[in-house]
Order: sequence, then C-alpha cells, then structure tokens
Amino acid sequence: MKRMIPNIAVKDEMLRDLGMSSIDELFADIPESIRIPKLNLPDGICEAEVKKELSRLAGKNKILLSFLGAGLPQHYSPSVVRAITSRSEFSTAYTPYQAELSQGMLQSIFEYQSAVAAITGMDVGNASMYDWATALGEAARMAHRSNGRLTFLVPKAMNWEKRSVLHNYTKGLGMRIVEYGYDAATGRADLADIQSKLDENVCGLYIENPNFFGVVEEEAQAIGAAVHANGAVFIAGVDPVSLGCIKAPGEYGADIAIGEGQTLGGSLSFGGPSLGIFACKNNFVRQMPGRLVGATKDVNGNRAFCLTLQSREQHIRRDKATSNICSNEALCALQSLVYLSWLGGEGLNCLAVQNMEIAEKGKAALESAGCKAAFSGMNFNEIVIRYPNGTPADKINRKLLKKGIQGGLSLAKYPCAPFRSAGCRASLRSKERWTQSAESARAPKALVHGMRDCALYCFTEVHTDDDIARLAAAVKEAF
Repeated sequence: MKRMIPNIAVKDEMLRDLGMSSIDELFADIPESIRIPKLNLPDGICEAEVKKELSRLAGKNKILLSFLGAGLPQHYSPSVVRAITSRSEFSTAYTPYQAELSQGMLQSIFEYQSAVAAITGMDVGNASMYDWATALGEAARMAHRSNGRLTFLVPKAMNWEKRSVLHNYTKGLGMRIVEYGYDAATGRADLADIQSKLDENVCGLYIENPNFFGVVEEEAQAIGAAVHANGAVFIAGVDPVSLGCIKAPGEYGADIAIGEGQTLGGSLSFGGPSLGIFACKNNFVRQMPGRLVGATKDVNGNRAFCLTLQSREQHIRRDKATSNICSNEALCALQSLVYLSWLGGEGLNCLAVQNMEIAEKGKAALESAGCKAAFSGMNFNEIVIRYPNGTPADKINRKLLKKGIQGGLSLAKYPCAPFRSAGCRASLRSKERWTQSAESARAPKALVHGMRDCALYCFTEVHTDDDIARLAAAVKEAF
C-alpha cells in the first residue's frame, strides 16, 4: 500500500489552494488569549539519538513475573497472528456494508462466526461484541425479550466488574439482578440455592464455567435442566481456551454462550483490546444482538458473503432493534480466527490440557510452601489459594512484589474498589467514601469478609517450572 509522506511542497500547495500564506492563518479565529504560546518541546534530534533515548526510558520499566488473571489470563500469541492482522487490508477495513467490495473481510468474519459456533457447540455465532461484560449485558436483555420476565440470576462467584456492566445494561428495563451462592467446600454453584430462586419471574440464569474461582462447574447440565424446567433461558459464560478439554455449552444445554475472546491470540495491553464472544441456538437467532455475516451466491452462482438478518439492527430498526451496538471487534475477531486456525482442534485440546496440568503444578508447589487450595473443585487456569495462619493476601503480595513477582489477586481488598457505573454514589455526609445504592452492584460479601487471606492465582502455558518454583520459594519466605 503506497503512503503519502507529508512534505513542504505539498503543504505549500495546500496553502495556495486555500489562499493562505502560513499554517497560522488556519487558526486566526482562535483568540490570542487562549492560545498556547509555545509547546515545551526539546530541539529535534536524529533517529539514532531518538532510539537511544527511547531505550533509556524503556530501561525504567520493571518486568515482573505475573500470576494475575481474574478472567484475563496471559497466553502466548504466536507471530502469525500479528503478521496477518497487521496487513493494511485488514487493519484499515471498515464495516463491510458494500458486499461486492468487501468479500475478504466478510469471509473472515463468517469463518470467525463458524469457529465460535464450533467450539461453543452452538448453532450460530455473531460477528463479535465489545467484550465479555457487554456480551453478558446483551444476553440478559435477550433473555428478557424472549419471555418478558424481569429477574436474572447470576453467580456470587463472578467478577464484580462484569456485574457492574450487567447492572448498567439492565436497569433501564427494570430488571432485578439476584445472586445465587456457591458451595463453600467445592467452590461450585449451589444447585439447591439455584432451585430455590427459580420462579415464574426469572427470565434467565447465567453460569460461568469455569467460574471466577477457576472452578469447573461439573453440575452445569443439571443446572441447565432446572432452568429450562422453569421456562427460563440458560446462559453460559466460558473461557474459550478451556473448551479444548471441558464440555462446550451446547453439550450441557445452554441456549446462549458468551465469553472473552482476548485469550485467543490477544495481548494484555493494559487490559485491552477485548473481544466479546456471543453464540446461540437457532431459535434465538432473531433476538441476537450484533452483526451476522451469511453465505449466499452472487449473480454468477459463485459462493459469496454478505451481512444478513439486518432487520434486527439499529441502523434499520432504530429504537426497535435488538441492541444499540453499531459495530463489532472485527480485527480482534480475525485475530482469534487466525489463532484458532493456527492451533486447530487437536492443538486447542493440547493447550487446554497443558493449562490444567500447569495449574495443578502451581497448586502443588504452593501447597508444599505451606498454603492450601480454598476449594476442592477441579480447576482450569485459576485457583484460589489460602495462606496459612490467616496471613492477609495483601501482605504476601507486597513481599512478592519486592522480589519481582506479581502474586495472585487479593480477594479481600479488590472487591472494595468503588464503581460509579455500578450504582455507587458519593457519600457527602459521612466518612464513608462510597455507598452502594443497588443490590446488584454490591461486591460479594463472602469475598469481602471471609477471604482476606486468599488470593486468586492464574497459571498458563507461559509459566515454566522455574517460574512456579520461584513463586513457591518467595511465598514461603513471605510468611
């Protein structure tokens, strides 16, 4: 792709066409009193000096061995992902409304949808959502549209930031978000509690598998059966990498499957960009949010691709659309497609099994250092570790940080972080900084009060045996 490099001759030609003699004349209507007189910039330097200065600044960075996850585990992204997705025909592509000019992009989205449907066991996947949290919000609204009910059940073992987004998505509909508990021994969802809360007002129930604690929900099928017996919609949130070795949502009866696609070849660039996975069964497809690409034939009978079922979307239906999402994460979706194609089915299975084995190694190493797993349930990637003698997780993390290690996420301190979007309001008449104004936005009490000595550790294929041994030794010294 040819690039136009700005130069003095081009600038002078543009100014002549505008009837001006300098760039300053373009800004003549801005009063002098509010102009910045001069930018505080150093004199220009050559390329070699720029590289040297940037290297000096980069040298201030401290590279840490990280075991943080909480829903965004660190995975290795092969070079082929960046090599393909950085091609200009992909990175500069816009929403492919004009099908005859966008067959390449449309086909990549179609193949992504097919891959998502295949790994989740669903009939159809959409062109993507913004992230896992917004996919959850859309799934809850979709459940409400399907039966008109207003209560939505979610797990207590769930990231409270997702709950915040869910609250924002559903409060305008008057929906009520109700939590169900988890078994204190296994960490799995409490089926009895779920059954006690399923009634004629419940539009849908959401599970995460594995859940926030990293525990695999082995009773997912029984939960789904109870939800369907109540006439509600069963929604499963999944880690797509885990689907290489644990049952897909479609296999245990889920109507809708959602998840975070950043784990499929994405990078943890300060938390983004993310990719919301969204798939469902055929009988829900007309209530599905977001774009859909379908296969068709052109006038010559050749296979072709186009946007389909657009009557659901806001650019046609306006306020009657299934969702107000007007874009998708097409480049991130392509990234996930390249990653899944690179792995293949067998590769995804091997990666998932490897992650489970590494998590078990991490748990065993920390147990040998004097810790113990907080739950007995089977884990994938993430494990809640309880420190001995009630030692606060924050204290351990401070000591680990001095050794260049980011320990697991403290389950005592983190939930107390304020979220304005979750219905929090400033308390001006008391010493409390924040007060919660919505039941659905509250941090799980069990996480706040009963787990100050617990941390959520994440282990993936990027962690070597030496990394785990280094962590265990540092934790043992920290007591």
